[in-house]
Amino acid sequence: MARIPDAFIDDLLARTDIVEVIAARVPLKRQGKEFASRCPFHDERSASFTVSPTKQFYHCFGCGAHGTAISFLMNYDRLEFLDAVDELAKRVGMEIPRDTRQKNENHDTTDLFAALDAAAKFFRKHLAGSDKARAYVEKRGIAPEIAERYGIGYAPDGFNALRDALGTDQRRMQLLERGGMFSKNDKGHVYDKFRDRLMFPIADRRGRTIAFGGRVLDPEDSPKYLNSPETALFHKGRELYGLWQARQVNSKLDRLIVVEGYMDVVALAQYGVSQAVATLGTATTPDHAELLFRNAADVFFCFDGDRAGRGAAWKALESVLPRMKDGRQAFFLFLPDGEDPDTIVRKEGSDGFDARLRQAMPLSEFFYSQMSADVNLGSLDGKARLAERCKPLLAQIPDGAFGDLMKQRLTELTGVGARASGPETHVPAQRARNAPNVPAPKRSLVRSAIALLLAQPSVALALEPPYRFAALRQPGVELLSELVALVRERPDIRTGGVLEHFGEREEAAALHKLATQSLPGDEGMWQTEFLDTMAQLEKQTVQQRIDELQAKKQAGALDDQDKDELRGLLMTRA
Repeated sequence: MARIPDAFIDDLLARTDIVEVIAARVPLKRQGKEFASRCPFHDERSASFTVSPTKQFYHCFGCGAHGTAISFLMNYDRLEFLDAVDELAKRVGMEIPRDTRQKNENHDTTDLFAALDAAAKFFRKHLAGSDKARAYVEKRGIAPEIAERYGIGYAPDGFNALRDALGTDQRRMQLLERGGMFSKNDKGHVYDKFRDRLMFPIADRRGRTIAFGGRVLDPEDSPKYLNSPETALFHKGRELYGLWQARQVNSKLDRLIVVEGYMDVVALAQYGVSQAVATLGTATTPDHAELLFRNAADVFFCFDGDRAGRGAAWKALESVLPRMKDGRQAFFLFLPDGEDPDTIVRKEGSDGFDARLRQAMPLSEFFYSQMSADVNLGSLDGKARLAERCKPLLAQIPDGAFGDLMKQRLTELTGVGARASGPETHVPAQRARNAPNVPAPKRSLVRSAIALLLAQPSVALALEPPYRFAALRQPGVELLSELVALVRERPDIRTGGVLEHFGEREEAAALHKLATQSLPGDEGMWQTEFLDTMAQLEKQTVQQRIDELQAKKQAGALDDQDKDELRGLLMTRA
């Protein structure tokens, strides 16, 4: 994909009012020069989510979420980067520049979306016109409004119905084939992949059809479910059926319920449980887990209670565990033999299903019940075995209260780690914090320079090359050099643009933390302070080189060029 020019991103972020973008989705209250709210990305009681209109970025002091208007739309509205940029550009009346290659690629992708949308309309039309399909839908108790919400259709019997209707030219045939709508036999003959099936369109995060799932009407037919193959638009390990609809119906998703089949999702919606989604014929992947938690803080996995169901639940747990940041919760609901969410909700209604959800097993309980299933906790050997089993998995949990409590539970079960968490361990640290004569750590010049540059990127424009400080062997110098070069290359860049530039880099979190700090003094003095700081770094660089040359002199390895350099540096220092 061709890249959007950096200058365009800088201009877009400069024209965008991030407060307006976020306030349209999250209630903000002014606090001094900034705005605050409870964080939309994790559960909290106090408002630790701040938005800076001057620096054009947001930061949560609770969960660490941070970014620009672009990343906010990506995380809150679940948009891809290009889609988020496109939405902001439309808000401020800008048009995204694209080179010829990108225009061709986007045109091709647009045509592929259009072909799949045409297929979805074709299936909906045939549902309305098929007595057999409509009778099946009515038998399953699917109301017309639910069928419409999920775009349910019917693929007619026969090998060429879709092909004859939509494959009107070679270009359209190629698009439908690329979209996974056709199969090919050994002789190379192309025919409809979906035949005599109830059709469930799979939508992306913008509601566009990217694939289909088809369910047989006759229980004697097989396979029961047939999904589109992986395509340029569809990757089953990254998508969730019903997520688009759940987000449309619920202004805020407090929970998501992961079930196994399309009909489970639809049946739950029919009875008012509108937060159900389904994985697409695959186990819960890490991408699924991330997508689930980006949309809801509480995730319920609903599986059969048999061995296969518990195996699927364990795979889900393995994907979820590394994403269990504070505020997130995962639960596991195991249904009685022979039951699924579809049958349960029809028998017990939404109240009965909600009652079962309230009794669901928390992740912590499921984790330790599975890990200790074949362990004798009455013996030292058994406790040691459990501890060794759990440690590598517990190490995957992000730092925070949940991880601490999971480790504490392991200590309660096995005794391992009890000594390390005893009170004596904390006493020296506490005394050190309270020691009256401990001097405050000296503030790093490099850190100060980066903080000033983030507060007002234009301060770097007054710094004249060559940049001697780049040779200084200190933490952060390489990053400072890159920041200076970035501002020199893009002189109109602002704080938001700088942070967006480093958005996918490991330094992003540290830069956002620095950008949130309020700097002392007047803004008019920041450039002077920055230049003074850089002058001190240059002096340190000169001293570093002098020390190197003097060490070389003591070793008897100084040549004439080194001697001239040393004399010059000593004169400069004087």
